[in-house]
Amino acid sequence: MIQTAIQPAAQPRVLLVDDDPDLLRLLSIRLKASGFETRSANSGETALAALAAQRPDIVVTDLRMPGMDGLALFDAVREQHLSLPVILLTAHGNIPEAIAATQRGVAGYLTKPYDASELIAQIHRAIGSSGGASAAQAPAAWRSEILTRSAAMEDFLQQAQLLAASEVSVFISGPSGAGKELLARAIHKASPRAAKPFVAINCGAIPEQLLESELFGHVKGAFTGAHRDHDGLFQAAKGGTLFLDEIGDMPTPLQVKLLRVLEEREVRPVGATRSIPIDVRLLSATHRDLNMARSEGRFRDDLYYRLNVVALALPSLAERREDIPLLAQHFLLRLAKRYERPVNAFSPEAMELLLAAPWPGNIRQLLNVVEQTVALATTPVIPAALVQRALQGDGDAIESFEEARHRFERDYLIRLLRLTEGNVTQAARLAKRNRTEFYRLLARYHLEAGAFKESAE
Repeated sequence: MIQTAIQPAAQPRVLLVDDDPDLLRLLSIRLKASGFETRSANSGETALAALAAQRPDIVVTDLRMPGMDGLALFDAVREQHLSLPVILLTAHGNIPEAIAATQRGVAGYLTKPYDASELIAQIHRAIGSSGGASAAQAPAAWRSEILTRSAAMEDFLQQAQLLAASEVSVFISGPSGAGKELLARAIHKASPRAAKPFVAINCGAIPEQLLESELFGHVKGAFTGAHRDHDGLFQAAKGGTLFLDEIGDMPTPLQVKLLRVLEEREVRPVGATRSIPIDVRLLSATHRDLNMARSEGRFRDDLYYRLNVVALALPSLAERREDIPLLAQHFLLRLAKRYERPVNAFSPEAMELLLAAPWPGNIRQLLNVVEQTVALATTPVIPAALVQRALQGDGDAIESFEEARHRFERDYLIRLLRLTEGNVTQAARLAKRNRTEFYRLLARYHLEAGAFKESAE
C-alpha cells in the first residue's frame, strides 16, 4: 500500500504572467504580503516553461501580451492541466473578450487598474473551487495512501477530487500495476459516500458462472450448492461505492445484465422472482483497450457509454519518474521493518538504475524489485548489483532498442539542463553539439531550457 508523507504547501502558489515588469513586481509584492508564494513570467511561453518545472495552484495573467496572449496561454494551460484555474487581467476595452473567456472556463477576470483585495478574493475563490491542495489547508486524508511529488500526478489527483464530489460514473484506464484500485478507493474517501462501504471485485479473477452470483447475489436452492440466501456485492456496497476492476474481462452475457442493473437501479439475485433496489456509486477500470474490444464485439457499446461518463487515465510509473525515489524508499523502509533487516537506503548507483528502468509492470513491479533487494541485502545500503540482478530477473523489464535510445537521450538532456541550470550554450558545449542541433534535440523531447533556469532560481 502506498502512503504519503507529502502534505499540502503552507502557502498557495501563484504564477503571475505579464510583459510589464513593474506590474509584475507590484503584483508579487502585494500577493506575498497576503500570504501567497509567487513566481513571475514575462510571456506566455515563459509561463509554460515555469509550469513544466513546478505546478502552481493558480495562474494570473495579462490578457494582451506580445506573442502568446492570455487566451492562448489559457488554452495551453487547460490542455495540460485541466483543473488549474486561470484569472485574466484586462484593460477596459477588452472586457467583452474577458467575458467570452469566462464562458470558456476562465476562473475570473479583473480590469486594470485592479483592486488588490478583489484580486486576492478571486484567487481564494478560484483555488477553493478547483480543489487546490495548497489553498485548502486541510490534511488530504482522502489521498493519504498515494505518494507523489509529480506535477502531472498532482493535477490528475485534483481532477479525481473534483469528480469524487459528484455521483457520476468514473472509468479509470491505465496499465496493470499503476494503482487503479488505490485511486478508486481514494475517490470513494473524497466522496459524500465515504462513511459507507467500499467494495471492490476483479471481474477477470472470478469464473463466469460465479461472477453473476457474486455481483447480484442468489437465493437458496438457485443452483447446486446454494444452501442459503447470499447477498451480492451490489447489496454489500449499499450507500457506498462498488469498484469493478478489469471490467474488460466481463463475459458478454453478464454485460447485458449489468447494463440492466445500472439502468433500472435494482438487482435480481440468481433464482429470485423479484428485484431489490440498490443505492451504489459505480467506479470501473481496466488495462485493456475497450475501443478495440467494442470494435471486435467483445464489449457492448451501451454498457461502455454507461460506465464511461467521465474517464480518468492513470499515469504509468514511467510517466512520473520523479516519484520513483519516493516510492522506492517508502517500500524499502516498510519491507525492512517487515523482514527485520537493517536496510535503510539505496546507493546512488542503485537509485540511478531504478530511475532508468522502463517499469512495464509499474508500481507493482517496483515493489517486487525492492522486495527482492531487501531480501538479499547484507548491508544497510543496497548496492547497484542487487538492483541490477532484480531487474534482470524480470523478463518484462527488457525494452526495445528504440525505446531505450529515446529514454537515454531525454534523460541525458534533462541532466545537462539541470547541471547547467538551463544554460543552453554550456549544455551544448558539454554535449559537444552546436546550439542549433541542441535546440532541435530539446524540441524533439518538448524540453524548455527556461524551466530549468526558473527552477534553479
